[in-house]
Amino acid sequence: MRYEPSGQSSSWCSRFRAGRILAVVVVLAGPASGQGFTPEAASKRMTIPDGLGVRVVAHEPMVRQPVCIEFDDRGRLWVIQYLQYPNPAGLKRVSVDRFSRTKYDVVPEPPPRGPKGADRITILEDLDGDGKADRSKDFLDGLNLASGLAFGRGGVFVLQVPYLLFYADKDRDDVPDGDPEVLLTGFGMDDAHSVANSLTWGPDGWLYGLQGSTVTADVRGVAFQQGVWRYHPVSRRFELFCEGGGNMWGLDFDRRGRLFASTNVGAHAALHAVQGAYCWKSFGKHGPLHNPYAYGYFDHIPHEGSPREGHVTVGGLFYEADAFPARYRGKFIAGDLLGHAVRWHGVSEQGSSVRTRLEGDLVVANDTWFATTDLTLGPDGAVYVADFSDKRTAHPDPDADWDRSNGRIYAVHANGRRPPAVPDLAALHSDKLIDMLSHPNVWYVRRARRILAERREPEALARLRALSLRPNGGRETLEAVWTLASADAADEALLALWLGNHDEDVRTWAVRLIGDREPIASRKNLADKILVLATTEPSSRVRAQIAGTARRLDDMGLPIASRLIDRDIDSDDPHIPLLLWWAIEPRVVSDCLRLLERFGHPAGWRSKINREAILPRIVRRLVAEGAEKTDREAARFLDSAPSVAERRSLFEAVEAGLPERPSRDRRAAPELVGSIGKDWTKSPDDPRLTVLAVQLGVPSSRAKAVLRAEDDKAAESSRAALVRVLDDGQGAVPEGFFLSLATGPAPISVQVAALEALARDADPKVAGALLSVYPKKSPTWRAKARGLLLGRKSGANCFLKAVEAGSIDPAEVPVDDLKAVALHHDPALDALVRKHWGAVTTGTPEETLAEIRRLSNDLRAKTGNAATGKRVFGKHCATCHTLHGEGKKVGPDLTHANRGDKDYLLVSLVDPSAVVRKEFQGSVVATKDGRVLTGLVDESDPNRIVVLLAGGETTAVARSEVETIQASPTSLMPDNLYRQFSPDDLRDLFAYLARSQP
Repeated sequence: MRYEPSGQSSSWCSRFRAGRILAVVVVLAGPASGQGFTPEAASKRMTIPDGLGVRVVAHEPMVRQPVCIEFDDRGRLWVIQYLQYPNPAGLKRVSVDRFSRTKYDVVPEPPPRGPKGADRITILEDLDGDGKADRSKDFLDGLNLASGLAFGRGGVFVLQVPYLLFYADKDRDDVPDGDPEVLLTGFGMDDAHSVANSLTWGPDGWLYGLQGSTVTADVRGVAFQQGVWRYHPVSRRFELFCEGGGNMWGLDFDRRGRLFASTNVGAHAALHAVQGAYCWKSFGKHGPLHNPYAYGYFDHIPHEGSPREGHVTVGGLFYEADAFPARYRGKFIAGDLLGHAVRWHGVSEQGSSVRTRLEGDLVVANDTWFATTDLTLGPDGAVYVADFSDKRTAHPDPDADWDRSNGRIYAVHANGRRPPAVPDLAALHSDKLIDMLSHPNVWYVRRARRILAERREPEALARLRALSLRPNGGRETLEAVWTLASADAADEALLALWLGNHDEDVRTWAVRLIGDREPIASRKNLADKILVLATTEPSSRVRAQIAGTARRLDDMGLPIASRLIDRDIDSDDPHIPLLLWWAIEPRVVSDCLRLLERFGHPAGWRSKINREAILPRIVRRLVAEGAEKTDREAARFLDSAPSVAERRSLFEAVEAGLPERPSRDRRAAPELVGSIGKDWTKSPDDPRLTVLAVQLGVPSSRAKAVLRAEDDKAAESSRAALVRVLDDGQGAVPEGFFLSLATGPAPISVQVAALEALARDADPKVAGALLSVYPKKSPTWRAKARGLLLGRKSGANCFLKAVEAGSIDPAEVPVDDLKAVALHHDPALDALVRKHWGAVTTGTPEETLAEIRRLSNDLRAKTGNAATGKRVFGKHCATCHTLHGEGKKVGPDLTHANRGDKDYLLVSLVDPSAVVRKEFQGSVVATKDGRVLTGLVDESDPNRIVVLLAGGETTAVARSEVETIQASPTSLMPDNLYRQFSPDDLRDLFAYLARSQP
C-alpha cells in the first residue's frame, strides 16, 4: 500500500542499500524521531484543533499495519492488517523493473487453495462504550495482499489481488459460510503499494474501487494501469469508470454523489473522477492512455495552499456529520502521508467541477512514524484514522526488512461527546431506515440506503417512489432516487419524471442512470428526452453528465452532443469540451460524413466550442487514421472553413495527426495533399505551411524548404523547424546540406537542429568535419556535438583520438559525457578514457563521506542568502529540477520534497546515483544504426520515443529505429556538480531550497 509520491524523496532506508552509503546514513541521520513512542504518548504529541480531541482506539498487538478500516452495520470497526506487504506469499519473483513492477512465476489460486499469507481481517469491539476496542477477533486470516473490504448482500466483499471475492455470512456469526465466491479476476499484483483498493459503495448501488500506478490489470478483457473501476453485484457487470489518476488510495462521494479519489500528486488534494473520463497519468512511467485518440485528459482538481512538506493525500472523505463544529461540514478530510498529518480542505464549485483549498490541520502528529493509510467516518461522527506506524514514508525495495510489530487506529472526536450506542441497522424496520435517510450523519444514511436496496420491499419502494417525485428535490429526494436506483426499481416512467425535477442533482442522476441501463435498447425513448433536455438545460453539472452519457447512447449520442455544441455555452468549462469530444471520437472514422454535416457547416463554425475543441480533434483523428477515405474527409473539413484564418486553425491538427499514422504507410491521399498544396501555393513563404507541405509531400515544397533553411535572411525559428522537417527520411536533400548548416555560420538553433539530423548519419566523414570546427564553436554547440560523436562508436573513436592528438583539451569534457563511451564495450576506447580522465566512477565510501562532511562544515559556517540562492538554483539546478513552478522536469519536482533535510540534499549532490529514484533513472537507448542515447524515455507516443536528456533537451527516435532500451545504472545528474559551487553558493542554494515559498 505504500504511496509513491510524485516528485518526492524516498525514505532513508528505502534509498540507501549499498554498504558504502549506509555508513553515511548512520553518521548523518541518526534514529527516527518517532521510534519508541507508545500509542498513548504518540497521541499526546499530536496537535489537534480547539474543540476536538484524539483517542487511541486500538494499537499493537491487537492491530498491526492497518491498511483499511470500516464500520459494519452494528457499529463495529473492521480492519485489514496488511502484514504480508510488500511481497505475496508462495510466489517466486521472475523479474523486477526500474519502477518496482514485479512479475511472478504463477497467478495464485484464490483462497483457500492459494498460498496462505499473513494478512487478516479483524473485528474490533468496544464492549464498555468508552470508544476504545476491548476485544478483537479475526473474520479471516491467511490472506495474501488483502487491500479492501465492503459489507452487503449477506456477507463481505474482499479485495485480494488478483481477485474480488465475496464471503457469504448469512447468519451473521462472523464466520464465513464457506469458501469465497470469485467475482472478478485480473487485478494487477505487480506492486503491493498500488494494488486495487478502497472498496466503496456508490450511491447507485455499484461497488467502486481504485487501482494505483505501477500495476496492470486485465479484468474481463479491460486492460488498464490505473483508474477507478466498478462492479455491479446483481447484474455482475464490470466497468472501468475512468482511466488514470496516479497512485490513488481512498475514494468517497460528496453530497451530490460526485466521486473524488485521493491522490499521490503532491500539489493537489484529490482527483474528480468523472464517468468515462481519461485522467492524468505519469505518462513516461506508466505508458499512454489506452485510447490513443483521447487527445486530452483531466488533471487533478485545482488546489490552493500546501504545507511545506508532504501533502500526499490518502483515505480522503467528506465530513457529512454533526459532531464536529460547523466549519468542518462538507469539507474534504484526508491523510497527508509525507506530512505525518491529517488535513482538511474546502471545496468550491467551478463550472461542472470544483476547486479545493487547504483550510487547516485536523491532526499534526509531530511524529515521523505516523503514516496514515485510511480514514473512515464513524457512527459517532468522529473521524477514524489508520496509522501504519512505520519509519518509512515511501515504498522500498521488495527485499527491505519491515517492522510488522506495530500499528494504531485513532479517533479524532468532538470534546464532550460520548460515543452513542449504535443499533443493529439490519434489524430495523424499513420505515425507520427510510427516516434515517435524512440523518445528519451520512454514516447512517449510506447504510440505510444499502439495506433498503437489498430488501426491495414493495411498501418501502412505494414510499421511496413518492419521496423521489418531490418536484423541488432536496436531500431526501436525492437519497430516494439513489435508493431506488440501487434496488433496480427505477423504471422508464420514473426516470422520465426525474429528468423534469427542479433539482439539478436529481436531473444529473437521472441522465446518468439512463446511460447505465441495460440492455442498450431500453435507453432509446429516454435518450429522446435527454436530447430535448440538452437544448434547454441551465445547469453545467447536468450538461456535463449529458455529455458523458452521450458516449453511452450509441446512435443517439451524436445528436445529443451536437445539441450541446450548438448551444456553445460551455467552451470555458473545465470538463465539458473534452467530454463532448470523447462522446464523438468513437464515431469519427465510421461516421465522418455525418460529422461533416453536423459540425462542418457555417453555423457550426460559429460555435466556439466546436471551432476550438471539436473540429481540430476531428481533423487530427481523421489524419491519424492514415486511410485514403479519412484523408479525403479531413480535406473536406479543411474546405468547410468559412475563412482563411479558420482554415489555418486546422493546420496544427493536420500536423499533429501525421506522426500518429500507421508507420507502414505515411503517404497522404491526393485530396489532402492538394488541399494543403493549394494553400501553400498561395503562401509559399509561410514557414509553418511549408513545414506541413513537406510533411505531406506537396510537389516543390521540399526544394523550397531547403532554400529557405539556407537563407540567412529568414527567421531563425523557421529555419530550425525546416531543418527538422527535412530530416524525416521521406525525401532527399542536397549532399552536405545538414553538415554545411551544422558547421557553418547559421544561428545556433539551426546548427543544433542540423547536428540532430547528423546523428543519424553514420558516414565517417561527418566526425572529421565536426571535429575540424569544434574548437571554434560555442559551448552549446560543442556539448551537442560531443553527444553526437560519443554516442556512436566510430564517432567516439575520432573524438578520443582528437583528444590524444592535443586538439581538444580533456579538461573541457564533463566526465559524465564519457559514460556513453563505456556503453560501446571497446577496450581501446576505455583505455583512452582512463589515460586522459582516469577511472570514470564515483569516489570510495571514505571519499564520499569526507566530501559530505566538508560540505556540511561549509553550511554550518554561516547563514546563506535565499535570494542569491534562487539565482544559483536557476543556473545549476533548474535545467533538470522544478521548484515553485520554475525549472524543467528531467528530475524530481522539489517543491513538495523534504527540502529541510540537509543531509539528504548533501548525499544527493555528492553521490547522485545512490539516491536516484527509479522513475528518474535514465535509460540507454541503442538504435539500429549504431547510436547510443542516455536519458529519460517518454513513452507517451505510440509511434516514437522521446529521450529527455540532462539539461532538458529532447531527441525523438522512431520506434522502428530502436534496437534496445535498457535501464542506465547511473543518474542523469552529474557526479561533480557540487564542485562548481563556492561555499557561499552552497549556503545560498540551501537557504533558497529551505524556503517554503518562492
